[in-house]
Order: sequence, then C-alpha cells, then structure tokens
Amino acid sequence: MKRRDVLKLGTLAVLAGPGVTFAATRKERADVIVIGSGGAGMTAAVTAFDAGAKVVVLEKMPITGGNTQLAAGGMNAAETVFQDEKKIKDSVDLMYEDTLKGGKNRAQPELVKILARDSASSIAWLTSIGADMSDIGRMGGASRDRTHRPKGGDVVGHHIIHVMRQNAIKRGLDVRTNSKVLKILGTPGGAVSGVLVQNKLGQTYFIEAPAIILASGGFSANLDRVAKYRPEYASFSSTNQPGATGDGIDLAADFGAKLVDMDQIQIHPTQAAGSKILITEAVRGNGAIFVNREGKRFVNELTTRDAASAAVLKQTGKTAFLVFDETIRKSLSQIEGYFHLELVKSGKTAQELASALQMDGANLATTLDTYNKFVAAKKDDEFGRPDMPRPVKDAGFHAIEIRPGVHYTMGGVVIDTRTRVLSQADKPILGLFAAGEVTGGVHGANRLGGNSISETITFGRIAGREATQFAKATRPA
Repeated sequence: MKRRDVLKLGTLAVLAGPGVTFAATRKERADVIVIGSGGAGMTAAVTAFDAGAKVVVLEKMPITGGNTQLAAGGMNAAETVFQDEKKIKDSVDLMYEDTLKGGKNRAQPELVKILARDSASSIAWLTSIGADMSDIGRMGGASRDRTHRPKGGDVVGHHIIHVMRQNAIKRGLDVRTNSKVLKILGTPGGAVSGVLVQNKLGQTYFIEAPAIILASGGFSANLDRVAKYRPEYASFSSTNQPGATGDGIDLAADFGAKLVDMDQIQIHPTQAAGSKILITEAVRGNGAIFVNREGKRFVNELTTRDAASAAVLKQTGKTAFLVFDETIRKSLSQIEGYFHLELVKSGKTAQELASALQMDGANLATTLDTYNKFVAAKKDDEFGRPDMPRPVKDAGFHAIEIRPGVHYTMGGVVIDTRTRVLSQADKPILGLFAAGEVTGGVHGANRLGGNSISETITFGRIAGREATQFAKATRPA
C-alpha cells in the first residue's frame, strides 16, 4: 500500500517523506476543504455550505475563477425550461448520444448519463442563485440548440463566476486566494485527514478535514506537460489562464489516485492568430463560416473541435478566417469585444474584406453566395453543416484570423458516479472527491463546446453534497 502522509494531532509538524518534515505556523479544522475556485470548486463550496458544512476554499492564484472565468460559449443542458419557452425539442438521450459520439465513444457512459440527466437541474440551480442562462444557441457536435448563456449571448463564464462570488460573500464563505496546497494528508488507514497549505508569504499551516474536494482544473497552461503527452503540440500556445498547470492531478496521484486519458488533450480551432485570446465557438454557432486564404470554405463549421482544428491545420499557413456579417455581429454581444481588441478586419463589401485580408475577392464572393444559397435551401451540399441560422450577406463584412491552440485536457483523476476519487485498485479513497477538469472520463477523446460548464456545475453539486454527507458521518457523536 502507498505510504500515507500522516497528520499527527497535537503537533505542528507533518511527515512529508522519509526523514522529512514540514514546520507549520498553525493548525485549523474544517468539515470540507475545496481545492480550486473555478466553476466546479465554487459550486461545490456553495452546495456544501448550504448543506451545513464548515467549508474552506483554497485557491493558489491571486483571484478566484479559474478557467471558468474565461469560458465564453455557454452551458449545454437538455429539457430545460428555457428550451421549452423557445419550443426547442431536445432530450437527455440526445445530449447523452451527442456527448458520447463527440468523445469518440471513449468517455465513461455512466458519467455521461449524469452529465445529461442532471443538466436541466443544474441550469435551474444556477438560476436559483441569481444567474441568467436564458439565451440559447448551438455549438459544435450538438444536434439541438442547447447551449445556455446570458441574454444576448453574453460571456457565460465571467457571469457565472460573478454570481458565485456574490453568493460566497452572501454566505460568508471562507475563500482564501494565494493559498497553495502542498500536500494532501492522510490517516494510517488510507483516508484523507487534511492538507498542508502555503500562503503568499511562504508560511505553511495545516487544515484538518475529513473530506476534500479537488476542483483545481486541468493542465493546458503547462505546455511542458502537454508536450510530454502530445509532442506534436509542442509549438502550440495555450488559451488557458496561467494557473491551469495540473497541480491537483499531482496531489491526487501522490495520494494513490488512479489517472485516466492523460494524453487526451483538446486543441481549440479558434484561438486568435498571434494572441492567446480564444474566439468563442458561439460565433460559429450564430452563423459565421470558416474561410481559408484562398477565400473558400473547407469544413463543416459545427463539426467537433478536433475535426475543425485538423481541417484548419491543413490550410495554407495553418490558419483560417472566421467570416461574418453585421447581422451576426449584432446577434452575439461578446463579438463586440473582439472589435475592441482590434482582432477584426472589415469591409463594406465582400470585395473590400477580401482586399483587407489579401484574399481573392472573386473566390470570397462566390463562397458567400454559395453558402447563402445553402442557408435559403436549408441544406449544406458542400460540407453538411447541420445548422445555418443566418446567411452572411449584410454589409459590413468582418473576419478574424484564427489558428488552433491548446485548450482543454480531457484526462485526470478517475471518479465514480458519486465523484469519489478511485485508487489504483479502483476503490474509493475515503474522503477524497473531485469535480471539473481535474477529473477524467466525462469527455473521452474530445470535449463538446458547452459541456465544460455543464460538467463543472453538475459534478460540483454532487461533490459538495457527497463530501458534506461523508464529513457529517465521520463527526464524533
């Protein structure tokens, strides 16, 4: 059995390895410790607090939010009240099937079932704590409009994190930034017993707790680790915030957790060329098309991210352009931000836009004319795009140059349907739970756009509930 690092009650030192101890300044106690303050972590913390737990949230970065605060597209959910209001016919079964198919049938079916089954209740929960998820669009790999977001198609992640922060303040949640967890501590029997934390001054202290929730995200910002698993991505940049380095995965692995799908790393097709800014998939969902340097379409814009990225990399210069018109611009409020960031080139006509892009104007004009005919006929005879909500015909015309970038890691710690982290022997590690991108098994070989927020909220709620129940069950009588 893997040796556990044992917190000795009544002392302020912890065994860190053979002959090695950490000195600590103090010792505290909680019921539930949450490591990470993105969507999964804050959801778990609020859920645990509301269930009666004493909760401490530990975030290594100077601000809360994690990668969730950068999420732009939306949150997938099926059979919601907002779909009903818009008369959108969808089902849990369709979301389940789309997710499995998008992940090349590599995901764990029982986890995908939970993702789809609980998605509507997660939307309802977000709404109940003050979030607006009433606008609906579609992202790649979905067979129905199910990507929920704020009114006008506004940025979803920033909105959700703002709501979470307000709820944390309202509850008086103990949320600590600049607080890095150095180690998960355990009992001689193999259960977790707490963590060793380092604050921004470099001081270390203990927090004892019978339940720990890992919600620390993936490792897309750790490009050395990305290249270790996928050498072909060594030259790519990342769309992630700098804290997404995989620390939580290492903490779990050091405690004996089993890992899965670590080499399954997603490349997002629409990182703005020459920057780290991600262009949300919702731009395509609202009608934009891909055009190469020759002025021609080359792929179904709503295919899965892996397929779209591969198609872009086959084009001249390994980049392409997202082309849209003024109507599409006005349909999604967050597009305005790309203009402010000076990522967009424009022209009053297709010919003017082509000139700005140093592209064959006749080819671009023909491409737009052909595509608009497909929109009118409701059938894409070239690439089989399943949803074409708007033509691209209203002046002015706009384009953003894009290239693929490292975006998401599908692999991580193995969990069961109760979010309990499993050991190498496929047994639950007592008191250790996990949710969000730190886990593996939900997305398989590819994540569909909109499923990350859905995962963080749904599994964050389960982790918060399960960890609290476990903590209460271990309290002294």
